[in-house]
Amino acid sequence: MTITLYLLASSVLLAGPPPRPAARCPPAGMSRAALLQLKDAKFVVASAEERNRLAPALLSCLDDPDSAVRDGVVFEAISTWLRGKQLTAETIVELEASLHSTLEGPRDDAGFRHPFAALILSEVARADRMEPVFSDSTREALVELAASSLMRVDDYRGFDPKDGWRHGVAHGSDLVLQLGLNPKVGADGLKRLMDAIATQVVAKGAHAYTSGEPERLARALVFTHRRGVIDPAYWDGWFAAVARPKPLTGWGAAFRSLDGLAKRHNTIAFLHAVAHTARAAGGEVSGTLAALADRALAQVMGG
Repeated sequence: MTITLYLLASSVLLAGPPPRPAARCPPAGMSRAALLQLKDAKFVVASAEERNRLAPALLSCLDDPDSAVRDGVVFEAISTWLRGKQLTAETIVELEASLHSTLEGPRDDAGFRHPFAALILSEVARADRMEPVFSDSTREALVELAASSLMRVDDYRGFDPKDGWRHGVAHGSDLVLQLGLNPKVGADGLKRLMDAIATQVVAKGAHAYTSGEPERLARALVFTHRRGVIDPAYWDGWFAAVARPKPLTGWGAAFRSLDGLAKRHNTIAFLHAVAHTARAAGGEVSGTLAALADRALAQVMGG
């Protein structure tokens, strides 16, 4: 090999594989009008082959700036087909792999890509819960992804009249919920998910939740708790940690800073949501959980 060829080969190896071409939105062979007409047709696609080809292709529009496409077509179409059991196991596995890669990758500045990847992935995880299609290793990796991606959320934008929803914490909680309900996820995985929930009870910075995030976090926790897989000692410690004012010297100090006020607001909203959701679910197990939330709530509000 000549020196020139050697240097060229070395540079290719160092650079790594060429980047994949950007995904197209709308998918190849579709116009934007045809994309929007899917909703008008209630997502009826007569050909099973075409439907299973189209579902992964729609992910190219995952972060489309138009909520009518992103939320109204991409999410609703895939959710409708999954809940109607209209996608094959192979397609479900393909959706998981693509969304998994997206949620691990960089987020877009507009803030749509990660929240909607998590939301659609929650529907994919639900499909696996109803009729298992993932390998144990795939499901374990998905649990870790759900936990780590929720913990990383620091974009707290919710609804915007022009842009529609982002809702990173809520959508991440929905993914945790579906995995928390899955009987194939054991105690260690559930604890990892609940530890992730704990990191978002209080938003990073002086942000007070106003878009229903505490309820979505609470719902994921309540239905995970109802499985009865995690030992009571863990839950005692979990709620004790949530009720601690740290880094504040005490809950009374919350009234002296914006960060403190936001922390108090979010903690109280979350604990109220847990207590209410648990009582609404009914049963002795839920009563025990509601009592834990009430005790933590008394600590926070008692100062």
